[in-house]
Amino acid sequence: MKDLASIVLFTYNRPWHTRQTIEALQQNVLAAESELFIYSDASKDKKSIEKVKEVRSYINTIKGFKKITIIEREKNWGLADSIIDGVTSIVNKYGKIIVLEDDLVTSPYFLKFMNEALDFYKDKKKVWHISGWNYPIDTNGLGDVFLWRLMNCWGWATWADRWKYFEKNTDSLIKNFSKEQITRFNLDGADNFWKQVLANKNGKMNTWAIYWYASIFIKDGLCVNPSKTLVKNVGNDETGVNCPLTKMFDSDINIQEIKLAHDDIIENATALERVKNFYKNQRHYNLKWLINYFIKKCL
Repeated sequence: MKDLASIVLFTYNRPWHTRQTIEALQQNVLAAESELFIYSDASKDKKSIEKVKEVRSYINTIKGFKKITIIEREKNWGLADSIIDGVTSIVNKYGKIIVLEDDLVTSPYFLKFMNEALDFYKDKKKVWHISGWNYPIDTNGLGDVFLWRLMNCWGWATWADRWKYFEKNTDSLIKNFSKEQITRFNLDGADNFWKQVLANKNGKMNTWAIYWYASIFIKDGLCVNPSKTLVKNVGNDETGVNCPLTKMFDSDINIQEIKLAHDDIIENATALERVKNFYKNQRHYNLKWLINYFIKKCL
């Protein structure tokens, strides 16, 4: 395969997670032919200094890729700003990009799928985003891949001509999104993704992914998903930014190659309904968990 996409990995202060991510990536088909950029954010406080040093010491020993470029931030950018800056810089230079964070373990066929999907959907302008992760849902009848409106950021890829529309403008979103748009943005009420926009407005969060989803949504774009996930997030253990302790998103990694769909570029209604039901079921699960938690606290 020619003209492989550059891989960009964002790291901070989690050496164990970073090692899991790298070791899985090294086992990928096409790893040895791929260029890897690693952004290492600087510590934001004294307690993070040693862990950041440990991460930097490790990433400077990495081998197994065609070329490795390490960008060590001299000051702390924070996850959102670091990703926005890094993605913009690399995708504008190379035209396409594969993005990972430091807690994502990938299938050996992750890079192959992402590169093939970037090539296959390049000229299908309604497709804006390639995801490597999928929800633990029933995949019967979905085929190897499906398209839908929601953007997943646990291992993803895109092109420069799509990313150029990315905009992090909270006030503009709040001003211009109608109630109908917010409902559709929230998967027709199955969950409340819009609350992340409001949390950014109120200073309670500083994120980037919800704005990429909004940028795609505004343009009526679609995202490609593998039906069986090629990525597992090992960072939902309270060690990272916006990473609460949970196993609700866990599923087994697919270790087989994926065939790309040749169907019409439309949203898969079946997959959409299954993810909606996933979120609705999780609301009930989370309510039971909270009740049990407070009961135990009161005993």
